[in-house]
Amino acid sequence: MKLAVFDFDSTLMDGETIDFLAAPLGLEKAVAEITERAMAGELDFFKSLVARAALIEGLEEEKVNAICADLPMMPGAFETVKGLKERGYTVICFSGGFRNATAPAAKALGLDADFSNFLHSEGGKLTGQVGGEMMYSDAKGDMIIRIQKLLGVNREDTLVVGDGANDLSMFTHADTRVAFCAKPILKEAATHCVDTKDLREILSIVDSL
Repeated sequence: MKLAVFDFDSTLMDGETIDFLAAPLGLEKAVAEITERAMAGELDFFKSLVARAALIEGLEEEKVNAICADLPMMPGAFETVKGLKERGYTVICFSGGFRNATAPAAKALGLDADFSNFLHSEGGKLTGQVGGEMMYSDAKGDMIIRIQKLLGVNREDTLVVGDGANDLSMFTHADTRVAFCAKPILKEAATHCVDTKDLREILSIVDSL
């Protein structure tokens, strides 16, 4: 058995979920600036996530789900997931973003599982609070170790793909590490870099191993 773990925002999905959610409130620029600094490793991920979630307080949950159901997938996402599964991989998504987005995407893409955070709501509106499995900078590393043990997969048979600083912790536990249109901090830890927005490049990498 082999394991492939993808980041979601700006990796499987073309953009940042939180930016899409901030747009109706006119806060896209403010949120994007925090996201940019967090992905570059300049801000603590937990603090940046809490700060960004607080900015979208009051957004209707119905609106959140509608936006998340219509997010643009990265070019080649469907073909790459299908191709990896045909090559014997279990394909999973880890996201420091939100289940509202990863759940419908996982279903559409045919992922085996998705792990992400939850936006808290009350009375049909976001409260500005967030919690879940991927709140901290080392969360992805912690989760990948547990999944490897559960599936009986070693690091030699593990592929990870991401773009930002919060993907570093999972890069530590895989021999094939793809930095996809990534920040310099992640490229330094990668075995392969893809600088074009086409996930199908990953199938070429896998076939060359």
